[in-house]
Amino acid sequence: MDTAGLEDSCLGYEVILTDDDASTPCCPHGPTLLFEKVAKRGEGGRRFYACSACRDRKDCNFFQWEDEKVSEARKLARELENKRRQPPFSQQQYSARFQQFIALPPDEKKFCQDCQLLLLAEETGAHAAHVCIPVAAAQLRRPSRLLCPLDNKKSNAQYLFTERTTRFLLGTLVALRFNKVLCVGTPRLHELIKLEYPSGEARPMKSLLLDIDFRYAQFYGQDEFCHYNMFNHHFFDSEASIAVLQAFLRESNGQKVVMVADPPFGGLVKPLANSFSRIAQAWTKHSNVNMPMIWIFPYFFEARILDCFPCLTMLDYQVDYDNHSLYKHGKTGRKQSPVRLFTNITAAEIVLPEEEGYRFCAICERFVWSLNKHCTKCNVCPSKDGRQWKHCSVCERCVKPSWQHCQSCGRCALPDHPCDQHQGEEGCYNCASPGHKRKACPRKHISRQVQMKCSHFASCYRKKKKIGRTKDMGKKNVSLFHFPLCLVALTV
Repeated sequence: MDTAGLEDSCLGYEVILTDDDASTPCCPHGPTLLFEKVAKRGEGGRRFYACSACRDRKDCNFFQWEDEKVSEARKLARELENKRRQPPFSQQQYSARFQQFIALPPDEKKFCQDCQLLLLAEETGAHAAHVCIPVAAAQLRRPSRLLCPLDNKKSNAQYLFTERTTRFLLGTLVALRFNKVLCVGTPRLHELIKLEYPSGEARPMKSLLLDIDFRYAQFYGQDEFCHYNMFNHHFFDSEASIAVLQAFLRESNGQKVVMVADPPFGGLVKPLANSFSRIAQAWTKHSNVNMPMIWIFPYFFEARILDCFPCLTMLDYQVDYDNHSLYKHGKTGRKQSPVRLFTNITAAEIVLPEEEGYRFCAICERFVWSLNKHCTKCNVCPSKDGRQWKHCSVCERCVKPSWQHCQSCGRCALPDHPCDQHQGEEGCYNCASPGHKRKACPRKHISRQVQMKCSHFASCYRKKKKIGRTKDMGKKNVSLFHFPLCLVALTV
């Protein structure tokens, strides 16, 4: 069963965030996440640890029940496997290799496409059977175009900004007078900043890239790149990378810091928000206001993002990607990309390009897409997906143009939706009350007690069967012994 990366409440699984990192088991991608199965009326609920970065067990097969006792031999085997799957070189070694590489004559600079590695002079023989290409100085400045993008949708899928989007983001940050850009999973933005603002003491803009793709360590120094997992806020180089981040976040001489994050779209909102909050907290130590942030994500995650960061606002700007079949303009993509900017920067200060179809709404005090018409009844530009929405006088709100009001359901929906008058009235999965959801359920802790007792019941039953009792006797003896405990918990 694929359980490692399911969305917070999607398919019946919820992420449980904990502060006890020391006791959390680790996989090759750092500390794992704690999941809990969510079923109606509190049924099920046994917790387990799984990989934070991979949603497919084929990519990372780590799985452990929360209450499972792990032998020392198994722990040792895990540690060896985690070390085996780490990068072949440390950040310091990669930096030293890069200095040796740029000192090579132009005709000796080679890149192995099979190993995705810059080759030193003495290594070319070992890669003779591989596809090795010459590398020009310009390619070293744009490594995202040299490296093959990681395209596994269920792990660290890598979609790279188009030149249009990258230059818009950089132009916006320059206009807002930011001097330091923390690029979380945005290698294209990082390399464009370095290209437009070369290194030097008087450099007007600096950037630091945090990314799970360790291959970028080949091209950047220790003060420019940190190997980082944004789903669990894990720095693979530990204290050294944490010190680099803290030094970067310090503002001095009028410098302003902003974070731009572009997580994988299949990622979990809740752990991402937790990681971004921890970065913001590190920045807040040196300032008394919220850290400026731009979170790039599809618009249909708006409710979940705002649940974690109520201070963010979704802008209409449509982000495009070079290597995504749908999220880009052109014949092979959609007419409108669903990817948006979520930011706590004042919306009126971010100027969207008029030549691309954006206009300024004086009432909403922000730039919107040309088809996003202001509704006088809702007093807002309501469109989320780039189409012109329509107002429903019965629902008293604007809806998508393809929706129609259903008298049976008492709401707007697609014309071919499954009509059910009671749809959406069930409410809480934990106690079935309609007034709240599971996260705010006052009986949630009671349900957890029942789950633990039922789990203990099942464990005892399995042990009874294992020692040779018959199926009927096992059921009879165990149920008579445990039923009062479960009954008491259910009636509290």
